[in-house]
Amino acid sequence: MRLIPFVAAAVAAVAVLTGGAALAAGVQKSPRSAPQFDGTVYATAYLGDTVYVGGSFGNAIVAGRSYPRARLAAFDARTGALLPWAPGADDTVRGLAADGDSVYAIGDFSRISGAKRDSLAKLGASTGAVDAFSHAIAGSPVAIGVGGGRVYVAGRFTAVDSARRSNLAAFSTATGALDTRWAPTADDTVEALAVAKDRVYLGGRFHKVNGVANALRLTAVDPATGALDKGFLPRPGAVVLAVAVAADGTVVAGMGGQGGRAAAYSPAGREKWTRVFDGDVQAVGALDGVAYVGGHFDKACKTPRNGSQGVCTDGSLPRVKLAAVDGAGRLLDWAPQANGIVGVRTITTSEPLRQVVAGGEFTMIAGAGWKRLAVFG
Repeated sequence: MRLIPFVAAAVAAVAVLTGGAALAAGVQKSPRSAPQFDGTVYATAYLGDTVYVGGSFGNAIVAGRSYPRARLAAFDARTGALLPWAPGADDTVRGLAADGDSVYAIGDFSRISGAKRDSLAKLGASTGAVDAFSHAIAGSPVAIGVGGGRVYVAGRFTAVDSARRSNLAAFSTATGALDTRWAPTADDTVEALAVAKDRVYLGGRFHKVNGVANALRLTAVDPATGALDKGFLPRPGAVVLAVAVAADGTVVAGMGGQGGRAAAYSPAGREKWTRVFDGDVQAVGALDGVAYVGGHFDKACKTPRNGSQGVCTDGSLPRVKLAAVDGAGRLLDWAPQANGIVGVRTITTSEPLRQVVAGGEFTMIAGAGWKRLAVFG
């Protein structure tokens, strides 16, 4: 893709561990150069050196100038340059996944670049062209992932085309067909999913998966058959809003509830650590042994105890909308300090680029204007 030659400047800073001298995986506190947006960013996805962005925005903003981007955009992750990739959605894009030469989008839209697409679309990664891939979804998809030759979709829906599906579905990346073999069921909304080599992790409001009652809010299913993996049943105490899988297999979950929580689990479902915040953790990512968390919190509690409306009972540290936690559950000094009420809605990481991208409704980072998307690396 041809790059558009305008890039804004960024400032670098180093994050350190609380009470120590170790670096926080080299990810800096100050954002790198990247486009800004005039509406909420709900989704981001890396594909090589490109970051794809979805949301409710109408324009990307570079150096104070607006460029039309109807709820979909892309930029170069290394330079921050806005790319000419610009398919247009007629309503909000809520999830993105990228694989090979394709970008998959889910959301509230009914058309992409004028073509009818019911909440789900496949786009050319270089051209933005709308693929023939098309299905009717009876409900609302809110999470998407790709791996092992399948695109996985989760949310709150009852059918795909004429086939019954209970909040979960998968499609072939090769043919686009609905996978008739993969049909697990969840009894309530699936808010998040993460695709690993041998599992698809699910998080949400559900109490049962495949009719099993102790598959509560966070569990895993087989990526080929959809069978419940009974080796991962951590049963967290609050709704799970985000899930990510680290390189070592650790599962990181972001939760709501009284205040909010970020927690890490072993592949066997054993809790490794929990950090408590004064607001929901809506986004999580993992990079180099560090969990990056985002949400609408303002403070990280010093202990696991919090009270009415999430207020930290035993003291707190300022972590406005963004925070980082190491593999031992220690809060790191990485604190970019975003703003807003809802704050951060999505976090995505890139291991090859050693980057973290956050999107949401914030308009400032560390007191400086930074609208709705920030890249740290």
